[in-house]
Amino acid sequence: MKKFVWMAALGIAWCAAGVAQGQQAESAAPGQTKPPEVVQFQGYEDQWSTAVVNADQYTMENLLSPVYVGISASGDVTTRNQSIANLFDKSTAPVSMEQRVVSVRMFGDMAVVSGTYIMKWKTDGRMREERGIFTHVYAHERDRWDCVNAQRTPVVEVVPGSGKKKNQDKSSADEPFHIPLFYKGKQSSQPNTAQNTSIPQN
Repeated sequence: MKKFVWMAALGIAWCAAGVAQGQQAESAAPGQTKPPEVVQFQGYEDQWSTAVVNADQYTMENLLSPVYVGISASGDVTTRNQSIANLFDKSTAPVSMEQRVVSVRMFGDMAVVSGTYIMKWKTDGRMREERGIFTHVYAHERDRWDCVNAQRTPVVEVVPGSGKKKNQDKSSADEPFHIPLFYKGKQSSQPNTAQNTSIPQN
């Protein structure tokens, strides 16, 4: 009887440890091997970036859930169909996009992916660049991960033609900007948020 109770207690402890581990954040620190969750979702974010630049409707349909809702850097709220339609708007289409996964938090069939992004696009023949942070929420459905919610927050924007950046404090951080709780860099401080940006969520 004592052996059965001991084994039952051990099993409960094992399950509790598994649940706790599943909710921990898997972060990619500079110079360290990336956790498998970060590698997996980095692959999805790379597909996302390439699809936005190339106006790849098929890939975006596979990445976004039918119930997807996106909040752009300018605060616009879009559905999956609206986000895909924005791919073909040449006036706001980025010429390059890079998304870097910093942290992945797993909650059963849900994953909260946080990271940084850099987008470049042309306005009146001039290049503009926006840097910021993103949060993508994925749900595991039909044996695959689909994004159900996305939000971007701009941090740095390059003013067209000036070569200067708006709303940026001086920082010696190794990253493009400081991300609270994720990476502090070397004596870095968090830059102010850029305003009035018009990059589509996509």
